[in-house]
Amino acid sequence: MKKTHFCIYTFLFVLFSSPFWGAQLYQQAEKNSNISFLQDSVTSDRALTTDSLRPQVPDTIAQDTTKSKKNSLDAPVDYSANDSIVFTSDNRGFLYGDSKVNYQTMGIQAENISMNMDSSIVHATYGLDSIGKEFGRPVFTDNGAEYEMKSVSYNFKSRKGYMTTIITQQGEGYIVADKAKKNADDTFFMCDGKYTTCDNHDHPHFYMMLTKAKVRPKKNVVTGPAYLVIEGLPLPLAIPFGFFPFSEKYSSGIIMPSYGDDMDRGFNLRDGGYYFAINDNIDLALTGEIYTKGSWGLSARSTYKKRYRYSGSFNVNYLYTKRGDRDIPETFSESKDMSIDWQHSQDPKANMFRTLAASVNYRSSTYNRNSLNVAFTQSGTDNTRSSTVTLTQRFPNSPFTMTANATANQITRDTTISLTLPNLTVTMSRIFPFKRKEAVGSAKWYEKVSLNYTGDLRNSITTKDNLLFKSNLVKDWSNGVQHRVQTAGTFSVLNYLNVTPSFSYNERWYSRSISQKWDPVQNAHVLADTTYSFFRSYDFNYNVSFQTRLYGFYEPIFKIGKLQKIRHVFTPSISFGGNPDFTDPRFGSYKKYSYYDANGELQTHLYSPFQNEIFRPSSAGRQGNINFSFENNIEMKVGTENDSTKIISLIDNLGINFSYNMMADEFKWSNIGTNMRLKLSKSLTVNLNGVWDPYMYDNKGQRIDRLLIGNGGIARLVSTGYTISPSINQDTFKKWFGKGGDSTSKDDKSRDNPEADLSDEDGDIPEDGGPRQSLFDKKEAAGEFDQDGFLKSDIKWNLSINYNMSYNSVFDLNKERFKGVITHNLSFNGSIQPTKNWNLSFNASYDVPGQRISWLTCNLSRNLHCWNITASFNPIGPYATYYISLRVNSSMLQDLKYEQRGRATSYDPAWN
Repeated sequence: MKKTHFCIYTFLFVLFSSPFWGAQLYQQAEKNSNISFLQDSVTSDRALTTDSLRPQVPDTIAQDTTKSKKNSLDAPVDYSANDSIVFTSDNRGFLYGDSKVNYQTMGIQAENISMNMDSSIVHATYGLDSIGKEFGRPVFTDNGAEYEMKSVSYNFKSRKGYMTTIITQQGEGYIVADKAKKNADDTFFMCDGKYTTCDNHDHPHFYMMLTKAKVRPKKNVVTGPAYLVIEGLPLPLAIPFGFFPFSEKYSSGIIMPSYGDDMDRGFNLRDGGYYFAINDNIDLALTGEIYTKGSWGLSARSTYKKRYRYSGSFNVNYLYTKRGDRDIPETFSESKDMSIDWQHSQDPKANMFRTLAASVNYRSSTYNRNSLNVAFTQSGTDNTRSSTVTLTQRFPNSPFTMTANATANQITRDTTISLTLPNLTVTMSRIFPFKRKEAVGSAKWYEKVSLNYTGDLRNSITTKDNLLFKSNLVKDWSNGVQHRVQTAGTFSVLNYLNVTPSFSYNERWYSRSISQKWDPVQNAHVLADTTYSFFRSYDFNYNVSFQTRLYGFYEPIFKIGKLQKIRHVFTPSISFGGNPDFTDPRFGSYKKYSYYDANGELQTHLYSPFQNEIFRPSSAGRQGNINFSFENNIEMKVGTENDSTKIISLIDNLGINFSYNMMADEFKWSNIGTNMRLKLSKSLTVNLNGVWDPYMYDNKGQRIDRLLIGNGGIARLVSTGYTISPSINQDTFKKWFGKGGDSTSKDDKSRDNPEADLSDEDGDIPEDGGPRQSLFDKKEAAGEFDQDGFLKSDIKWNLSINYNMSYNSVFDLNKERFKGVITHNLSFNGSIQPTKNWNLSFNASYDVPGQRISWLTCNLSRNLHCWNITASFNPIGPYATYYISLRVNSSMLQDLKYEQRGRATSYDPAWN
């Protein structure tokens, strides 16, 4: 068996390394040969030796002994030079200084150009400055394609040419060749070429060494034996031939899959398929995945956009997952999962009266666990999903608006799904029915009376996701219609008091009604019957509110820093509202029956036949509430260094609200709610809230109709909490302590000066877009330098923290008293960029009671100019894994990569 393995490995090594060694032998043979395959590239009627095209040797074209025919060209040759033009007696011309020669669609621009009028050959080369640096390298253009080189010889009649050290950009990559031959059909034959996406052409970080190649400009490159070279080191990664297509337009093509290994499902090929470039507005990618143990999946992704109309994307995935062995039932399982993601937004300019928006995120309950693309991400731990599709129609010259939406909420933990389809809402905005069309004088009191209407049709269900499509529309779905009409008016009394009376009428339509009965066996009220028909229920309420605003100012007697004034704004509000008792039989909203309980006593049970419907029934009992609300705002005015003033918020809002029900038989006072908002800075706001109970409790935790006031207290804290979300970065401390210096960046200054982006380093505005940048001179940027010439090394970082604390009071029966339960939620994320090429980001959440990090994700990336290396780590928790990727930045060479990832099996290292 070992000999068989040895033979297989030896065969594979010879197979894959033979092109590499063949290319090396071919290069050595080329160096020892004095005959070039390009020596006939520029001859038409005469023979042309290889040396005749070298720029250092004069033209040595052999003269024919026979009488030559008169050469003629199809079009005139245009030429120019900035320095001088010299013609000699042997029919030669020499152009010096930024010379140009144009013939039909062909053009040559170089520092030095020589022409032979007899042979129709033009030769161009570069110049040397006083220190021996090359400049003015030839640039050859033909039919829109551009090539830069060190020398070129071109024949006008045969349209053939010979070039040395040529560079051309094709698509996202560059082709660099030592020798190239141009053919009459605009194709090129090259030898000793390099194909790379690195713009450092002298020493590219990586390239494919092309021993032979044919280039079809803007179409493709076909190569012979080629091998990979990284940092000048040839690797035994070779191919016998290669094909590199180019396209300036979108095009369809094959999506190469990535391979992997999963212990539960086996070896796999993932995310491979075909990409359809349908048109300018939409595309489609169909991909799939397959595993050696029987699992497979399909997906369809598309992005669409129509300018000034709409844009969006959708992603549909289907997975069939098989685990274990069929012969061992306790280990075998199979599941079918689906996910649908759809995002759609409409441009406001498309239609001002009709808008469509969608945010659909549906996944089956086991999809997060079975999808390798989701399982090891933070989104894979989410247990809730929500989707919404909304269509809004506004009617011109009308107060009515119609909104139709469909919503779905999922809880993947217990496979519960709540679906509302449809939810149709018709709204009439506030109108003033008694307002005069042509008002004369001040408005009358009745002209301030307003009216608005809202109608809501809803159909919903809450069930398990596997029972959704088995549900009955009449029996399992809840549906109904609700109408709400409200009239109100705002009047000013004594110029300081605003009085707002209002009246609201609500009516609900139902499609079913229930009846209850007493079951002595279960000792409970149970469902007796369900009637399907048309039913209606209604209620109404009234309310009168009084509101004013009081201002208080404090000016310090003695100077306290730069403090000038403190302002206190107090906004009290008192309202009276109520409604009758809708349990009265005349309203038809409640039913009751008598029964004998387990003790043989006669009891009366009151219930609503619509208590399980989608719209809540009318309230039971009379209501006569007095609502109190008090809001406070405190601000401080201080002076600044430039003799101006600014406002600082001390307490953005401090409020308290409670109510008193005059019609209640007991517990007339409601709980007291308090809230406070502190605006510490523009990016930091703290919200605090609390709920207080004014009543006493017995030793069993039962509420007593006695107030704490006068009995050793005022109110008992029921719950409280606060949220704080600070965010800081490298500029935060500069703003706090005022030591940031001139923080105006180069980009900010360029926005202030419109001509800054157009000027060169000397400050002059170039004409016609400035001088062309040579491909030979194109190098990677070293970074930004300060005015002293030192490299700037600004470290950019940011940190965001989200902390939430809540307190709830729970009665302890053992200790016969209340105890507080505190819960915390802490999460933080941030990033740091020590250099322009390094970047580290993290996202974590901290379990305060368990005193451990419950989730942590770290991402590290390094830009290697034309390559990029990324690493993602989830070192703790049940989803501990890692992923490392090294790939080329160019999208065309995305398959040139190396990936390494962890596997979610018992064989993985225990990170935690």
